[in-house]
Amino acid sequence: MPKSPLTEKGAERLRLLLAELKAVRRPQIIRAIAEARAHGDLSENAEYHAAREQQSFVEGRIGALESLLANAQIIDVAGIKAAPRIVFGATVDLLNMSSAKPVTYQIVGEEEADINLGLISVSSPIARALIGKEEGEVAGVNAPGGIIEYEIVSVRYI
Repeated sequence: MPKSPLTEKGAERLRLLLAELKAVRRPQIIRAIAEARAHGDLSENAEYHAAREQQSFVEGRIGALESLLANAQIIDVAGIKAAPRIVFGATVDLLNMSSAKPVTYQIVGEEEADINLGLISVSSPIARALIGKEEGEVAGVNAPGGIIEYEIVSVRYI
């Protein structure tokens, strides 16, 4: 199985999520199942079936996170000396050339990507357009509405 790249921060976030699922969510669901069983007939007990469904989801997520972390290639972003070139782990300040709107993204592994936190997947169209470029260059991102051009204002590894 190929190793999935993760930043140290992303791996820590996933470890915390895994710990929460095991220590908090799993016991909550076990209690909910026990309460639903106490109500009697399980064949028509919606609470029991909902709790079992939640249990299945949480156990699947736990397994997926454990597998991901076991097979991850954890990369120390602060140790990367690629600046001003953009590679995995770079935090990039961009300027949208058409709207003059500044944005900041960090290029991370697929499993830790979260656009709301400014974390974009290394395989996303924006990241693919940025990788290999340097400060001052313009990257064209192929978007559904056409090509969006971003000027690379700064590149840092933190």
